Amino acid sequence: MQVTEAEATRPDWTAQIEKIRATQDATAFQELFVHFAPRIKAFLMKSGTTESMAEECAQDVMATVWNKAQQFDPARAGVATWIFTIARNRRIDMIRKQRRAEPEDLPWGPEPEPDQVDVIAVQQDTLRLQQALAILPENQRVLIERAYFNDLSHSEIAETTGLPLGTIKSRIRLALERLRHAMN
Repeated sequence: MQVTEAEATRPDWTAQIEKIRATQDATAFQELFVHFAPRIKAFLMKSGTTESMAEECAQDVMATVWNKAQQFDPARAGVATWIFTIARNRRIDMIRKQRRAEPEDLPWGPEPEPDQVDVIAVQQDTLRLQQALAILPENQRVLIERAYFNDLSHSEIAETTGLPLGTIKSRIRLALERLRHAMN
């Protein structure tokens, strides 16, 4: 395989990351920054990000490269791939942050008083559920109580009871089927 002149003169980005990792070499970081920051900005702008947001994100990505150089694994990816993966993930985070409801968008104040008919219906449903729980076999009822009233995961229940995880899941599934049938 023949190496082109551009490839032969291109800096070894892995060596730059290693220098940052080992000694926090500012010169090595500057070389990475000069090469990658404009490319990250262009990449983000091509994917629909505004110029100011792309620049802010590029700065953040490069700061991450500086702070997390020890996490780079040359066996998993090249430096460019690693850096652009960080950039892609930052862009996704920015989009999610923009879509998140702001506190002023959330409803404030007291909830309206529930309708009396709704209150009675909830009370009746609660009574029916208590009765349905009472007739479950104890080994199923205990697991339902731990999962739904004590908010334990199936794995946590398995740890505390010593039962196999598959048994826990089967009993809870059967119990839920019985409860669903009793509530209809």
